[in-house]
Amino acid sequence: MSTMGTLPAALGPVTELVGRELEAAMLRERLRDPLVRLVTVTGRAGVGKSRLALEVVRELGGEFGRVEVRDAGAPDTPSALADLAALPDLPDLPAHVERRQESGRVLLLLDGCDHEARPGAAGALEALAGDPRVVVLATAVEPLGVYGELLLPLNPLPVPGPVRGPAGGGAAAADPHELQEVASVALFVRRARAADPAFALTAENAGAVAEICTLLDGLPLAVELAARRLRLLPPHLLPVRLRDRTTVLSGGPANAPERHRSLADLAEWSCRGLDAPARALLGRLSVYEPGFGLSAAGLSAEPAVDTLMDRGLLVVVGEERGELRLAVSEPVRSAARDALAEAGGEDAARDAHAERYRTLVGSAQAGLRGTGQEHLLRELAAEGANVTAALRRLRERGDAEAAAATVLGCRLPWLVQGRLREGLEWCDELAGEGGPALPDAVRARLADLSGVFALALGDPQEAVRRHRHALALGKGVGDRRQNALVSAHLGAALLEAGDPPGARAVLVTAHSALEAMGVTGGAAGAAASLAGVLRAEGDRRRAQELLDRAVEALRRSRDGRALAGALRREAALALDGDEPARADRALREALRLYGSVGERTELPALLEEFSLLLMRTAPAQRPRTVRLLAAADTLRAATGAAVQDEWRSAAERARTDLGARLDWTDFAPAWAEGVRMTASEAVAEALSAPAPTRRPSAGPAPEEQSLTPRQVQVALLVSEGMTNRQIAARLDISEWTVVNHVRQVMRRLGCSSRVQVAGAVGRWA
Repeated sequence: MSTMGTLPAALGPVTELVGRELEAAMLRERLRDPLVRLVTVTGRAGVGKSRLALEVVRELGGEFGRVEVRDAGAPDTPSALADLAALPDLPDLPAHVERRQESGRVLLLLDGCDHEARPGAAGALEALAGDPRVVVLATAVEPLGVYGELLLPLNPLPVPGPVRGPAGGGAAAADPHELQEVASVALFVRRARAADPAFALTAENAGAVAEICTLLDGLPLAVELAARRLRLLPPHLLPVRLRDRTTVLSGGPANAPERHRSLADLAEWSCRGLDAPARALLGRLSVYEPGFGLSAAGLSAEPAVDTLMDRGLLVVVGEERGELRLAVSEPVRSAARDALAEAGGEDAARDAHAERYRTLVGSAQAGLRGTGQEHLLRELAAEGANVTAALRRLRERGDAEAAAATVLGCRLPWLVQGRLREGLEWCDELAGEGGPALPDAVRARLADLSGVFALALGDPQEAVRRHRHALALGKGVGDRRQNALVSAHLGAALLEAGDPPGARAVLVTAHSALEAMGVTGGAAGAAASLAGVLRAEGDRRRAQELLDRAVEALRRSRDGRALAGALRREAALALDGDEPARADRALREALRLYGSVGERTELPALLEEFSLLLMRTAPAQRPRTVRLLAAADTLRAATGAAVQDEWRSAAERARTDLGARLDWTDFAPAWAEGVRMTASEAVAEALSAPAPTRRPSAGPAPEEQSLTPRQVQVALLVSEGMTNRQIAARLDISEWTVVNHVRQVMRRLGCSSRVQVAGAVGRWA
């Protein structure tokens, strides 16, 4: 007969577990394994280790001859749970068990094996090792380091990703139904309803709830404390309260351990026992925004890094090309910044941080237009939040020239990342009227950069005005190179503004000057813009000659992003000459280049250009085309960019045509899938489309290839990008039958892949 005492209310799971189904299943499986003697659930404080362990013990209690729950607060009561300071009495447990239970396994839960309790826990486990019937489940921030220990790391709950909204809707709005599927949000909603039964997740408060869960890193205890605050603050005001310091959260249950009653107490307990070097490093890193790299923070040789990571105080939040991205976990980060400020060291730490990122941006300039472009753009994107924090510090301490140099250095990274409005605002703040005193040369460069951002935002008239202002400022400086570059930018803006003659006049002079000075990249960019002018004037031959030279120069310089822009112009020329295959090759290469650097600003337009070509060359790819148009619409909305009326009309006509040719049951799901695509997923989706055939004649009709009517249906659905499961649902047949049909179709058409099948079907149209 199994015996189990009543668990104290302080640590008993009075509410259901949320988002821990997988971890609970793994823990149950390990404890049931007859070869397992010790399992330790590890994770940072407040992550829910005790609650998970207790819930699993409740579920498995009947499968063990006896269950013991031990805690130092009540060492003489085996079924009570407390801290582990008095664990030295546990070595007597095997004999005690032998007297009480002659056979059967014993499950012993040791909760909170941390800090001063660790030595006692390790000693007790060594003593218990002599009895093969005893299975120990421990919870601790760090592994106990005992031989035979199996670990179950427990991470915070997932937090919402970037919020996406409907097409054409401007700023994205969170979807409450989708958001509630995220575990941290689900936990917040349940605990919020406990505090306020009238609470509901709505379109109005969903964005605030998502931000709350993200600010708190999905830490369950923090999410629960935040949900309790809804008794005092509405959801939209709570993130404002938490942005600077999450340690303001308190109000945990009176019968909970002291460290679980406020995030300030939790942070203090988490840092208990750290040595001086680890504490100093924690303070220095607390001024870094989440997502910094080891090299960017100068941590490559810091021995204290491992200590902080073992304790869950420094956590991995991602990876970029083999380098870990790190963050000081909340609420420890907020508490460490408070301690740093009280000790008078916050200003020095923020200055060091700002200098590190100012140097990082400055040193990247040489490689951003060459062979190092891809790596540097991705690194600067990953460090974007820290670069912005460094800029704020430079502005705050009045170092305007350093701030301006950093903003100018962010030109290409911010364009690639789609941070257009932010870039424009920084330029205006530093170079506008009432701004800090800066040399005219710097103000001219900032005015020029602001025009580049204005054009990227879809306002060519404003871009023209800003570039002309930059030229006026630059006249007194006498920098011929810079003035020629500004003229090239002005010409590109004039072309987009619908003034080809004006663009030609400016670009011819700029191109000649840049070539004479040996400014290869600038000359190639001016040549590509001038080719656009010649195309608009109907001179395709000269446009192609200029463009060929620009493409060759950009290939030599390895400026992938600029090359992609030139290839888009090449595709437009190819379509003018009714050469869809050449246009397809150019657009695919541009897609690969944009994908390699993580492009956001120009990618939406490229996806639309590719979609329109796909409609022309592969009518059977309509669902894929819908997905790409939806992705383009959503990705553009994230940048805040507008689109010219002419191009908007072309995209609208394409959507209307697709809606007319597809059933709503096909169009709507395809559009929804496109809206959810990330930039990299959209690039992969486009590149997986079949290329236009190079053969002038159409392929044989399906009946000439010995396909059955059902196989023709399957082939058509494969060409639309459907999976086997989707095809099975559409045709109401089994998935295995679809697999067999696909194999027969590929054999009879002589195809080795689904992409080739789609290409063959495209030739039937």
